[in-house]
Amino acid sequence: MWFIHLKTAVRIADTERRQLKTLTNSELEIYLEVPHDATSDRLDIWVSEQLPDISRNRVQKIIQDGGVRVNGEVCQLKKSQLKPGDRLAITIPPAQPLELASEEIPLDILYEDDHLLIINKPAGMVVHPAPGHHGGTLVNALLAHCPDSLAGIGGVQRPGIVHRLDKETTGAIAIAKTDQAHIHLQGQIQAKTARREYLGVVYGTPREASGTINLPIGRHPIDRKKQAIVPVEKGGRVAITHWQIQERLGNYTLIHFQLETGRTHQIRVHSAHIGHPIVGDTIYGKGRSVGVNLPGQALHAWRLTLQHPITGEAIEVCAPLPKPFQTLLQVLRNRQP
Repeated sequence: MWFIHLKTAVRIADTERRQLKTLTNSELEIYLEVPHDATSDRLDIWVSEQLPDISRNRVQKIIQDGGVRVNGEVCQLKKSQLKPGDRLAITIPPAQPLELASEEIPLDILYEDDHLLIINKPAGMVVHPAPGHHGGTLVNALLAHCPDSLAGIGGVQRPGIVHRLDKETTGAIAIAKTDQAHIHLQGQIQAKTARREYLGVVYGTPREASGTINLPIGRHPIDRKKQAIVPVEKGGRVAITHWQIQERLGNYTLIHFQLETGRTHQIRVHSAHIGHPIVGDTIYGKGRSVGVNLPGQALHAWRLTLQHPITGEAIEVCAPLPKPFQTLLQVLRNRQP
């Protein structure tokens, strides 16, 4: 067991933080004391602020499992209010071993360094394991590509995953290789400083050249596998999609989408709601053939712009359009008089 003793420090020193990051496979005991000039704060929030290299979800799990003692007493209530002078002992268990198998699946890598990986995901690939999809996922491929760096980062079943793409949506997706990178990148998503831009072909031709869809999204009240426009008071969550026409293609339109929020199926639900579903979307779309054999819906995560979690450098990555998407555009252009 390793020990890190923080007396009245508000944050971990750099040397101790480096030690914390390198000991993820050993049980770790950390001692903290709330400064006497601090204001009252809830347990999970304060601990997360002191341990920025550990995700808040993991901190809450440690609290729930009895891994935090406040003034010598085990405290399992994440909302407990801390007071100045309170002393905490935190036992951080080693990262759980992954029960997922690594699989040698080829990856189209757009960017990679020791902290960050950006992949161009193909259609048909599920991002992380779920019922019915225990293998062949992006996570399985990542475990083979990064065998020594993903365990425990962001959760056992979703190691390194910062944001999601639907199974049939192609394009750029960011993967964190360290806890610090994971926390930083998720913070950018939540703060809306990371820019996620998509290209999609929809049925019909919107009258306006651009617009914003601000409609809350939640679980469909009847079909639990689908999402729907659901009022906030009934459980819907704020969802905002900006769009701009790139090209009119007869009875179809190529649209540039920018996400302000990242709800499940957001672009697909919003597009269908305004009467212009994504071509090839069998769940929210019209289901009619366009004369092109698409492996999924015509929606592509085209450009991803973010700040490097360590250097602060601005990174912009564009994922080339997949061949079926290019073929669809060419076929629709050729139909024009």
